[in-house]
Amino acid sequence: MAQITIEVPDEFAQRLEPFQNQLSELFTRFMSATVLSKTSEAMAVSADYVASPPKTYQEVLDFLISRPTSQEIIGFKVSEQSQTRLQTLLQKNRDAELSLEEKSELDLYEQLDTLMGLLKARAFVTLKPATEA
Repeated sequence: MAQITIEVPDEFAQRLEPFQNQLSELFTRFMSATVLSKTSEAMAVSADYVASPPKTYQEVLDFLISRPTSQEIIGFKVSEQSQTRLQTLLQKNRDAELSLEEKSELDLYEQLDTLMGLLKARAFVTLKPATEA
């Protein structure tokens, strides 16, 4: 297995610490859902996401494409509709009633939550010197 080392600010590293055992899996899942993957299955998933991405995925993409400020990133929340859908999926997961499609959707929510958490941490780090001055 290859090892990749990246440098991040200490504060950001501390925020990543709770996810340290999941980073490899999260990175792998993220890369599998992009066009960068050369497998036909991953390309099909990517094509589906581009053609008709899940609503919450589209919300996050639209937000990021709008070139938000660090402050806007920190304050970002998905719509009430997306939050309600997530609560429904979490309850179905607790009750062991998720279909394969719903499990994939819940996995996507987890990935988006991790991505936005990392973006918010990074945005917070970039804002901190400005607010301390």
